[in-house]
Amino acid sequence: MESIERNFPCTEVTSDFWIGVRDSIPLVVGVIPFGITCGIMALTAGLTSGEALLMSMFVFAGASQFIAITMLGAGINGWGLIVVTTLLVNLRHLLMGASLAPYIIRLPIYLQALLSFGIVDETYAVMIERINKEGYSVSYQVGANLIFYSAWVISTAVGVLLSGYISDPLAWGLDFALPAIFISILIPRLINLVTLTVCGVAALVAVIGALYLPGKWYIIAACLAATAVGGLMEKEAEHAE
Repeated sequence: MESIERNFPCTEVTSDFWIGVRDSIPLVVGVIPFGITCGIMALTAGLTSGEALLMSMFVFAGASQFIAITMLGAGINGWGLIVVTTLLVNLRHLLMGASLAPYIIRLPIYLQALLSFGIVDETYAVMIERINKEGYSVSYQVGANLIFYSAWVISTAVGVLLSGYISDPLAWGLDFALPAIFISILIPRLINLVTLTVCGVAALVAVIGALYLPGKWYIIAACLAATAVGGLMEKEAEHAE
């Protein structure tokens, strides 16, 4: 890490890592029940304990894992269909990756791959907040990614262990953890006309898309519409200045 951020003292690199861990903890608390639910539902769908853990270790994508688990539980064994469906759901990662690309692209390939693997909605939100306030830091992103990844894998393991005691995690309301996380990410960022408008456009397009578009395309439609509106409004604001 010192060679990557050689322009900074080693103590600052270490500090950024732990600050990334610290800033992520409030969202990590919300991820834990979601991971527990994932572990329980994986076994309910017919996966073994090892398969459930390996899925969280190598996929590390909550929404995609739940969709894959649901499809497997419904008897859909065609891996091609499962892969295509989960890829469609995760197309929003293209937008997240594109916004972080100017910072990550300058790093060695192995580090680009490692950091990209750790980009999920929560780590992206934490990272963007850091960039807006103090600029980009590799160590900060590593800290954020690592704490979320560890929490996800460990909570999945806990879910596997609890599967014999909690047969239906949805009855406990554990499925509300993910919406609660997204709400906690979103609300503090609605601070001006641009963010409020973008949020409103995304919500409207998502609802209409969910009604009329097949599959999960409403997610992509909402992302593209919000991105276009936000870009236009920010460009107008720059011209006005």
